[in-house]
Amino acid sequence: MKAFWCERAWLPGGIADGVLIEVADGRVTAVTQDAPRVGTILNGLTLPGFANEHSHAFHRALRGRTHHERGTFWTWRERMYSLAARLDPDSYYRLARGVYAEMVLAGYTSVGEFHYLHHAPGGKPYASPNAMGEALREAARDAGIRLTLLDTCYLAGGIGVPPDEVQQRFSDGSAQRWAERVSLLEEEAGFRVGGAIHSVRAVPDAQLSEVDKGVPADRPLHVHLSEQRAENEQCLAAYGMTPTELLHSHGVVGERLTAVHATHLTDQDIKRLGDARAGVCFCPTTERDLGDGIGPARALLDAGARLGIGSDSNAVVDAFEETRALELDDRLASEQRGRFSVEELLAAGTDHAAVGWPEVGELAVGAGADLVTVAMDSVRTAGAEPSGVVFAAAATDVRSVVVAGREVVRDGGHLLVERPETVLAKEIEALWQL
Repeated sequence: MKAFWCERAWLPGGIADGVLIEVADGRVTAVTQDAPRVGTILNGLTLPGFANEHSHAFHRALRGRTHHERGTFWTWRERMYSLAARLDPDSYYRLARGVYAEMVLAGYTSVGEFHYLHHAPGGKPYASPNAMGEALREAARDAGIRLTLLDTCYLAGGIGVPPDEVQQRFSDGSAQRWAERVSLLEEEAGFRVGGAIHSVRAVPDAQLSEVDKGVPADRPLHVHLSEQRAENEQCLAAYGMTPTELLHSHGVVGERLTAVHATHLTDQDIKRLGDARAGVCFCPTTERDLGDGIGPARALLDAGARLGIGSDSNAVVDAFEETRALELDDRLASEQRGRFSVEELLAAGTDHAAVGWPEVGELAVGAGADLVTVAMDSVRTAGAEPSGVVFAAAATDVRSVVVAGREVVRDGGHLLVERPETVLAKEIEALWQL
């Protein structure tokens, strides 16, 4: 039994003072308000852990390295493919360990890794066919974060286009062979397995339902959806319908689906996703970085969809920045303030169910014991109302992180990975020197 005394805590009913949270076997067993100071003292405001619904861990090595020629999408893509060709299971483990440690320091306690870097260069399988996925599992375990490996089916370089030399690393050749490989992955404490359709460009329409069937019904399925206008145009030209309608026609749109980006949707697309109670993951910092546009977050929530956030390319790793961007970007698009309540924003930032951890996301009895404590006396948060922390705080204000009842961050320092910034610098420099 462990006990954490929180100066203030954001409970399901609102913010309370002097909250004692008792934990056993990774779950919250009791929550007591106005309790005496006992156990581990967490000064500041304690929130449920944030959920990072969409990550490409290896993209972290692109940060600050894709702005040549004023940083077009194509300069970014060329650098990304160059990086993908350099990684092997050992180097991917070392890089991802640093990336996941950075995520925990930023307040994330679970991550959905949209994983398509499967095979050796040229597409040859490793001796262990899931060596790259296993490297990610080990990295997450050593960094102290919950991981859902969203193993991604990626079969084509575009609609009707075979994969190029780099993309051969991503492809299993067919949805059936993809599902056979994924079935070899074994779940364990802190590690779950879901699936993903990379996009309607990368999975032929005839195999979309095969990917859906290849993922157990109680596990999440994700897809890149309508991230750029060109994707919609190509899908309309090939199939006569939008990407959302194509997925719907193959029975893929449902409550376990999370559509990532969903930037360029029609009114009918929004209705389809809302009627299905599908999740939609926005990745605002990456969508800004790539110039994708601003998605219809408020309209999707009003239609019945569930919202979440992700760090995607990891150009920025900051749970507060992604969460408040749902409001701030929607203000820019609508030219109105007050698009979301703070409760709606917190719910979006802590929706662990979208990555297969439905028991996590509240400071309540029976929930997974994931706690993030934010300093309310930093230069950024000083004077802010506790309920305004989403708008005031940054990743650097995270002082303590508890994942499944275990302290992973204390006093702003990672307890499992010494100096993550040094780990990242060393591994990223080594990759670009290859």
